[in-house]
Amino acid sequence: MKKYVLSVILAAVALLVYNFLSAKEIRGKVVSIQDGDTITVLQGTATYKIRLDGIDCPEKAQAFGNVARKFTSDQVFGQKVKVTWKEKDRYKRYLGTVYTPAGKKLNQELLKAGLAWQYKENDSPVLRVLELKARQAKLGLWAAPHPVAPWDYRQGKREKP
Repeated sequence: MKKYVLSVILAAVALLVYNFLSAKEIRGKVVSIQDGDTITVLQGTATYKIRLDGIDCPEKAQAFGNVARKFTSDQVFGQKVKVTWKEKDRYKRYLGTVYTPAGKKLNQELLKAGLAWQYKENDSPVLRVLELKARQAKLGLWAAPHPVAPWDYRQGKREKP
C-alpha cells in the first residue's frame, strides 16, 4: 500500500513539474486588438497572435462585442504584457493567459466585467466562479435579457446561406 501511495505521489509531482516546464512565455508590446479575446504581441521582431485561453468574448457584430474589444484595448493596447501559453489552436494562435502591466490576468478581468463566457470546454473552477458572480450581478452582457454565447452565435452564422 505504501509503495502505491508513493507511486501516486511521485506521478503527481512529475506531472506538476512537466506542466510547469511545458508552459512557455512571450513578453512584448500589444500592437493590435482583433477582438475582446484575441490580441497580437510584438516580441523583438516577431509577432504572436494570442487567443485568451479559457474564455470566449462576444463577436464584434454581437451585442457587447465592441465593448469587450474596447475593454481589452484599454487594458493592454500599446502596453508590455506577459503571456504564458502551452499550445496553439487550430488557427495557429497561441492559447494563453495574458498578464496586464499591473499583473492582473486579462482572461479573468474580462469575466469579472461580464464581457466573456467561460469557454464551454474549459473546466476551471476559478473562471466558473468569476462568470457566475458577473451573471448574478448582471454586469456587462449579463444585463441583457437573453445573451447569446459566441459559439452559438457563430454556429447560427454558419447555418445561414
